[in-house]
Amino acid sequence: MKKLVSICLLFCLAIGLTACAGLNTTTGDSTGNPAANSGNGQGTAENTSQNKAGTATGNLVIYCPHPLEFINPLVSEYETQTGVKVEVIAAGTGELLKRVESEQDNPLGDIFWGGSLSTMKPKMDLFENYQSANEEFVQDTMKNTEGPLTRFTDIPSVIMVNTDLIGDIEVNGYEDLLNPALKGKIAHCDPSKSSSSYEHLINILYAMGKGDPDAGWDYVEKFCANLDGKLLSGSSAVYKGVADGEYVVGLTFEEGGAKYVADGAPVKLVYMEEGVISKPDGVYIIKNAKNMENAKGFIDFVTSKEAQTIIVQQLNRRSVRKDVPAPDYMMAKEDMNIIFDEEEVVVSKKQEWIDKFLEIFTNQ
Repeated sequence: MKKLVSICLLFCLAIGLTACAGLNTTTGDSTGNPAANSGNGQGTAENTSQNKAGTATGNLVIYCPHPLEFINPLVSEYETQTGVKVEVIAAGTGELLKRVESEQDNPLGDIFWGGSLSTMKPKMDLFENYQSANEEFVQDTMKNTEGPLTRFTDIPSVIMVNTDLIGDIEVNGYEDLLNPALKGKIAHCDPSKSSSSYEHLINILYAMGKGDPDAGWDYVEKFCANLDGKLLSGSSAVYKGVADGEYVVGLTFEEGGAKYVADGAPVKLVYMEEGVISKPDGVYIIKNAKNMENAKGFIDFVTSKEAQTIIVQQLNRRSVRKDVPAPDYMMAKEDMNIIFDEEEVVVSKKQEWIDKFLEIFTNQ
């Protein structure tokens, strides 16, 4: 009888241990790791609610020509909301585009964040078609009608002026940049390396050619002469150079100088009296991205009202959404002399115009 009882006890113990082992394998998270609060059952409930909410996992690699101080608040917010680990590769637009091209067989990036549409449209085949979940809230003129080109912010080209250095020199537009007193004191960038510089070249040709870009090259020759052999290699060098007092004026995008204006620095923005072209830049998914779902989620995040409000209130840019107004310290678009380029001409002539500008600059 004692032997029979011992056998029964051993059998019951074995069943109990098996049941306990089964409980331990189900209290972890979706990766199989034990939940931190599995002892009281709360860990399982929290993990379940997070998974139902669609919290993403894994990584996201972003190629980005924007200044890190601009993108960091948005990247941090995205990481906090999703749990995705973001790696940012920062460089100029041209350099990053070459990188995407060279990696087509094995993409190492997921998102290309930045670059004007004039720069990116000719390279559209490098990017995936994707319509943001927020497309219905985007301004009619900013909608993604092409497939890969999600608009991110609305950016006028401007002249940035250091008010401590400008003295009595009047700067209201491009014509004023030909003043001999500004020779060698103008910050401008190589348009083959910077989308902001290329947009200014477009703006110059249409504004100074009075709608005919071919008629704008006479001005370009005079302008290049006044650069006095100085051409910078990146967009950030322009607005930092003006803000730091290395240059008196610079040709940049609005947000390049707007941060300094908002912070009370001795700079001002001039919206060229001859005409201002205001275009969106974008955010794009690299074709065959390894982290495709996270890339789509990021596009949805940066076009959300929450993210676009951060852009306006903290990062000194204009939103592409209908329901997020521009900051008060920026000139209203209705007060600018807004002009337009011809998109097909700009896209088809890009390399020709860049080469011609560099030839003129080199020959000065």
